Amino acid sequence: MKKQLLNFGFVLAMASMMISCQKSKETENLVIDDEMFETGEIPDDFIDHHTAMTSLDYMGIYKGVLPCADCEGIETIIELGSGNSYVKKVIYLGKGDQKVIESGGTFTWNDDGNTITLNEEDAPNMYFVGENVLFHLDLDGNRIEGELASKYRLEKTS
Repeated sequence: MKKQLLNFGFVLAMASMMISCQKSKETENLVIDDEMFETGEIPDDFIDHHTAMTSLDYMGIYKGVLPCADCEGIETIIELGSGNSYVKKVIYLGKGDQKVIESGGTFTWNDDGNTITLNEEDAPNMYFVGENVLFHLDLDGNRIEGELASKYRLEKTS
């Protein structure tokens, strides 16, 4: 009898623990309106906060050879670092001793968060930041178009 009472007490204690440990589930009714998906239009008050500045891993080293009017090309290396710092190295290919010209400083982002300006450089000094690429922009901050457009890009190497 004692054993049965002890077993009953044990079962009762376990049942009490199981009931007390369960979290009450509150359900919330989510109403999905089909009209939200039918128009495909973006509301006027929608603000997309995803920019190159906030969404891309833009820091690193970018390399490429930009077109040059009086040489074979301008080998360009730009390293974007923390604190909006940069180091830029250029070599004018096919000219004299081909020494490395190094400069550096800080860069700033445009309001849209997709273009940087190298503050200590002479214009054109703006680059559109893409996924693992910098696009060298013209004097007005526009992408270069035409048959040479593909030559105005620096690929991220690390």
